[in-house]
Amino acid sequence: MKKIALLPILLVLISCYNVNRNCKDFKTGKYQSEITINGVKKQTTSIRTDSIVIETYEGKTDTASIRWINDCEYILQKINPKSSAEKKAISIKILTTSENSYTFEFGIVGNNIRQKGSAKRIK
Repeated sequence: MKKIALLPILLVLISCYNVNRNCKDFKTGKYQSEITINGVKKQTTSIRTDSIVIETYEGKTDTASIRWINDCEYILQKINPKSSAEKKAISIKILTTSENSYTFEFGIVGNNIRQKGSAKRIK
């Protein structure tokens, strides 16, 4: 009976937890991102301005346009796609932020499959 009485208190405490998201601090800058694909960690370096992102991944550099949906969500669209897969837009949502880093989730627009990653600001 005591466990049942504690459940509403626990739910109230969990619902009061606020995730720290100062997304505006990460709209522009140079970042190193890390994601895990099939158990292998991959790193990407990107330079983000108000309108474009220049990204280097596995030795290849690409440029994408960026369109902010709100302070914490944006859409990337490659400027010069070389295949039909590269023509698909990527949506990115910043989940949490700290002083110099953030966690995010991303996926192809219109696809429910999402992956998570982290990024830190580099100088």
